[in-house]
Amino acid sequence: MPVTETFRIPKKKSHVPTARQRVRKTLADWGITDELADAVTLLANELVTNAVTHCRVSHSQVKVELTLNSTELVLEVSDPDRDRLPRPHDSTPDEEGGRGLALVAALAANWGCRQEPYAKCVWARFDLEGVQAHGPHVPATL
Repeated sequence: MPVTETFRIPKKKSHVPTARQRVRKTLADWGITDELADAVTLLANELVTNAVTHCRVSHSQVKVELTLNSTELVLEVSDPDRDRLPRPHDSTPDEEGGRGLALVAALAANWGCRQEPYAKCVWARFDLEGVQAHGPHVPATL
């Protein structure tokens, strides 16, 4: 049975480090460390930063959800600006930003986005083959 950790942060840049720390702690609690934890934490930082930066809904929150099951880890970041789905962007070397989704595509096994009734969600999936992970409801041996 999958185990899930969900939390919300205010849509403010000053709260992005809080999201990153919560993701890192959850992964450590589940026994996920090393390169996979680094990749998931980095992509959580990118997706939360994108949500905080591009969401046009005032006084809103960004939701972060991690789901662990025996075969994969899923990271989902949602915000209430449902009509603005992210699109990959080809950045020039001089541009300061615009590489986040390319990074997501490079580090995740799969990624995408979806519109929900009152939000949009950007997700990334990570394969757990060969990774020892555990959670309250996930066996330690996969």
